[in-house]
Amino acid sequence: MRQLININEGWSFLKDTKEIPATLPTDWEVVNVPHTWNNIDGMDGGSDYFRGTCNYAKVIKKADLPEAECYYLEINGAASSADVYVNGKAMAHHDGGFSTWRVDITAELTDETLVVVAVDNAANDRVYPQVADFTFYGGMYRDVNIVAVAETHFDLDYFGGKGLVITPIIEGEDAKVKVDTYVTNAKEGQKIHVAIKDAEGKEVAAVISDETSVELEIKGVHRWHGRKDPYLYTCEVELLVDDKAVDAVTDRFGCRTYEIDPENGFILNGEEYPLRGVSRHQDRIGFGNALLKEHHDEDMDLICEVGATTIRLAHYQHDQYFYDLCDERGMVIWAEIPYISNHMATGRENTISQMKELVVQNYNHPSIVVWGLSNEITIGGHDNPDLIENHHILNDLVHDMDKTRLTTMAIVSMCPVDAEYIQIPDTVSWNHYFGWYGGTTDQNGPWLDKFHTKFPNLPVGVSEYGCEALNWHNSDPKQGDYSEEYQAYYHEELIKQLFTRKYLWATHVWNMFDFGADSRGEGGENGQNHKGLVTIDRKYKKDAFFAYKAWLSDDPFVHLCGKRYVNRVEDVTKVTVYSNQPEVELFANGVSLGKKTAEDHFFYFEVPNAGETKLEAVAGACKDESVINKVDTFDESYRLVEKNAILNWFDITEREGYCSLNTTINDIMGTLRGKLFIAKMGSDLMKQMKKNKSADGESTGGGFNINLKDDGIMAMLGSFTILRISSMGGMVGIEFTKEQLLDMNRKLNKIKLPKKK
Repeated sequence: MRQLININEGWSFLKDTKEIPATLPTDWEVVNVPHTWNNIDGMDGGSDYFRGTCNYAKVIKKADLPEAECYYLEINGAASSADVYVNGKAMAHHDGGFSTWRVDITAELTDETLVVVAVDNAANDRVYPQVADFTFYGGMYRDVNIVAVAETHFDLDYFGGKGLVITPIIEGEDAKVKVDTYVTNAKEGQKIHVAIKDAEGKEVAAVISDETSVELEIKGVHRWHGRKDPYLYTCEVELLVDDKAVDAVTDRFGCRTYEIDPENGFILNGEEYPLRGVSRHQDRIGFGNALLKEHHDEDMDLICEVGATTIRLAHYQHDQYFYDLCDERGMVIWAEIPYISNHMATGRENTISQMKELVVQNYNHPSIVVWGLSNEITIGGHDNPDLIENHHILNDLVHDMDKTRLTTMAIVSMCPVDAEYIQIPDTVSWNHYFGWYGGTTDQNGPWLDKFHTKFPNLPVGVSEYGCEALNWHNSDPKQGDYSEEYQAYYHEELIKQLFTRKYLWATHVWNMFDFGADSRGEGGENGQNHKGLVTIDRKYKKDAFFAYKAWLSDDPFVHLCGKRYVNRVEDVTKVTVYSNQPEVELFANGVSLGKKTAEDHFFYFEVPNAGETKLEAVAGACKDESVINKVDTFDESYRLVEKNAILNWFDITEREGYCSLNTTINDIMGTLRGKLFIAKMGSDLMKQMKKNKSADGESTGGGFNINLKDDGIMAMLGSFTILRISSMGGMVGIEFTKEQLLDMNRKLNKIKLPKKK
């Protein structure tokens, strides 16, 4: 019978080498898997983390393995490409850093077998991802096993699957369960024994068949119903040869129906079930992507605490353990491949193979409802024929492989709504950052309404929205200040706009956790994207976390915002309280400041600020405390001063009624003088970008392709301030000096703002 032997411990490791040793090196570092070589340099900034080839070596003693006829090396994640050598012989190559793959090493196995895995995360033009706003950690960062099986066994070679496909179809109160098995080295007269057990382990259906495809019936089926009732069945399958079991596989599954309605959103088992949740990256501080099970458990606990009903598992295939947690905890999942940001004409086969692995390995998970085709892939332009064809191929592939689920994709904000590729999948979602990268928070809902009106039969959601926050604070938060207060304000506004539009099939905050992005240098802490509701070490829940908890969680709580914002200048300060209870009372040094109700779960109090004030918020049986302290001058430790920034927003001279670097391009262009200024600025920028400009008019900088002839991109740029564009200039090969920016600001201070209509 099949046995799984974990071999995580005791690998010899050497960084930056392509040498394949003939014997186990004695001078290499000894590491345990999961392991990455970018756990430190992958999130410290500078975009200089090591990307190259590193080798893992281990001797496997046959005496330590169980008796078997076949042995497979199983690698659950090696980023992003890997080669396996057994006793010096090249055995297999795999492209794609996020999926399970196996190598049959039976023929090469000796008493002491040297296995070398050469793992490579260097840049190339064929394996996704290559361009994205996160770190591409290198390493053998998930479990490594030996699978010992009989000669005749359930398939281990087809795109990393289990050789077991379970398809439940609900009919009334019952369910028909189609079970397909795939056998390697099939024997004449073999039989398949299939048993289905309920959550208590009781057998509810069973059959023995000569066929590898059977259908069973569950009477009075218990449905999997998301977080309300994540009920799971277990399918146990045995392979019988001469009536003796030679192999067995087991997997869990759930029985549910769902649909995505353009007007009513997500419907689970015939009931409206709003999908309001978060996106998740898999890394954390000090570990990179080499997570342990307890890390996955902690992530799931936090996501459940915030009250989410859905997770977008971005931007790649996640650990099978986490998909299992999603099944168990009732999360509705968007699963996707890392076809992201930069379409590569030479990468088509990799998108196909990664999609096949994603679907084959995850087909049985009831939590997954959509397969994601791509993310922000039109950054370089939306009308590339090869890009469009690639999406048709992926969409058709998924529908051929899986008749039970829908397709979707995440669209970059500046993509024109009429772009051809938008009509390819069954559903779409948009990555919108109005109120952070450009525009204002109040643009989000109306934009979505307009899209929904134009395409009433295409289900639309929001796949990314968010803004960055670190430990910066002020009482008058502004877009771009990276303060916890602005992030809280932003999410208050977005919650009210998004959660009240039932037609949105799903909304996913970007992001649940801060994550590594080594190319980033903003917010005062380089190497991370700080849009998380929780810090990258999972130690601190930002105030915005509790705004979502107030709307989504049924667990009674009250939260006083601004706990890290103690020293305050103003005589009367605003204090915000979040709660899912109907009424909140606030006390200052034991004196009640009154009770308030709030249908939106956001309670605002004006608090006298003198000396030290101990605050206590009370909502029913729930209490929370904090402290504020009156100071004469603003505490500069609360204000972000970016070390690498040319200018900070608060350093810019403002003139009332006139433009500045903090004015959006659209507002500047509201007057003739403003239009002339922008025209001159655009001409100057084009000259700077000339060195990076390709023949077809696309500018390439920092790995990104920005099509300056794309109307959608130009429309998006209109909602950016000049300062924001200057801070992002490196992405497109533009560099500003402090003198240039100050000179532009002086000129802008002479241009009147357009009259408000």
